[in-house]
Formats: sequence, structure tokens, C-alpha cells
Amino acid sequence: MKEITSTQNSYIKQLVQLKDKSRERKKSGLFLIEGQREISLAIKGKYDIETLLFCNDFIETNQIEVLQTASTQLIQVTKDVYQKLAYRDTTEGVLAVAKTKTLGLNELEFNKPNPLILIAEAPEKPGNIGALLRTADAANVDAFIIANPKTDLYNPNIIRSSVGCVFTNQVASGSTAEIISFLKSKDIPIFCAALQASKPYHTQDFTTATALVVGTEATGLSNEWLNQSTQNIIIPMQGEIDSMNVSVAAGILVFEAKRQRQFA
Repeated sequence: MKEITSTQNSYIKQLVQLKDKSRERKKSGLFLIEGQREISLAIKGKYDIETLLFCNDFIETNQIEVLQTASTQLIQVTKDVYQKLAYRDTTEGVLAVAKTKTLGLNELEFNKPNPLILIAEAPEKPGNIGALLRTADAANVDAFIIANPKTDLYNPNIIRSSVGCVFTNQVASGSTAEIISFLKSKDIPIFCAALQASKPYHTQDFTTATALVVGTEATGLSNEWLNQSTQNIIIPMQGEIDSMNVSVAAGILVFEAKRQRQFA
């Protein structure tokens, strides 16, 4: 088994770049995953795990073996090296180097005639994206799509805040125009969360194929979405403000759709 003891090792420096820079992740087609649960979910999501790095100060070797596949290289690292790569304050002692997926719209597959799709336009905060992914997973939506992404989905903060749901959801990204074209090609109605020309969300029929689209809390959805909306929808509010956290709003909408479908 290979062992790395220096933080100045060239491979470790490369991994630090993968952790910190989206450009490096896109260029290499690789990214880091931290934690046993997250790695297990990536394997479940059919991600190719290239390398496992572990530190005996934090984890036993027999715990690593359950995460290892025939093609996975195993590297033992010292505590200093591990902490150079780790993203969390509390850690489990194992990191994976995995291959990215394209996450294109043409990769999406729907195995029923009435898919439920959650779409978020231009979310910026990794924490919000992670929360949206957890909402999508909790509701078992058929796809989660990000329009005009501001960051790549393999950002360590997104992986951490999604608790690995980024690997188990069917996820894609594209421009707003590409996604609208995709939805129209499949005759999927578009319901945009917006203040203008809206009807209460619970009055709409979400039992047929449905795309629920949410925007940022600051600016909402772009006119490009609003102009193509089948129906704008609103969550009636009784307080002093007219907006809520995007993941909370998304949760209300998708679980209303699930209620109408009787959680099928």
C-alpha cells in the first residue's frame, strides 16, 4: 500500500487544487469527497472512485475496505496530510478522489409519464444548493435541475451541505433557454414561483408532468422563465415580508405535488 507523509507531495498539492478551485475540477474531471456516508452514496450513485486516502489516526483499515472497489487505489496518509485535504472541522478520516459526470439534460431519464422536476435558477450559495438537493431527495423528485449555475455541483461545500444527496438525486444543469427547450420537447408544464400574475400554489394540478421553478430570494426568476411559464404560482404569506428561503419554498411546493400524488 502506498503511503504519503509530506504535505508538499505533488499529488497532495494537486488534490488541494481540486478542493479549492472549480477550474481544476473541470479541467481534470476529478473532485474530492470527504466522509464515509458521502463516499458510500457516491458509490450508490455509480460514481467512479479513483482513489481512497485515509488516516489511521481517525479510521480503521477495515472500515476503508467496504468503500474499496477493484479499481480503487488505496493510499495511507499522515494526520498532517489528511488535515491539509479535509474540508470539515470534524472528520471521519477518509477522502475519495472521484470522476465527475457530465450532468447534461440529455442524461436525464424518466421512467413514468408524469415526472416531478424541481428547477432552481442561478442559486449562488452552496448551502442553499445543498438544502435544495436534500429537499429533492426527501421528496424523491424525478430530477433536480440548476439553470445558469453559478458554481459547479462538485464544490465541497455543496457536497457537505447536501450530505451526499448530490450523488443520489438525478441532477442536471444547463442554461435557462436549454432547460425550457428540454421541458417543451417533453410537453412538461412549467410552474414558476413568482409574485406577478400568480395563483395560489395549492389550487394547481401537479398530478401530471410538472416542473416547479424557483429563483433566488434577492431577484426571483428571470423574465425568460416568466414568459414561458404555464402558470405562475405563489405561496400566500401572512407576515410582513413577501419571500422566504428558496429551499423552504421549494419544499412547500414539491410536497404539495407529492400530497396530490398521494406520495406515489
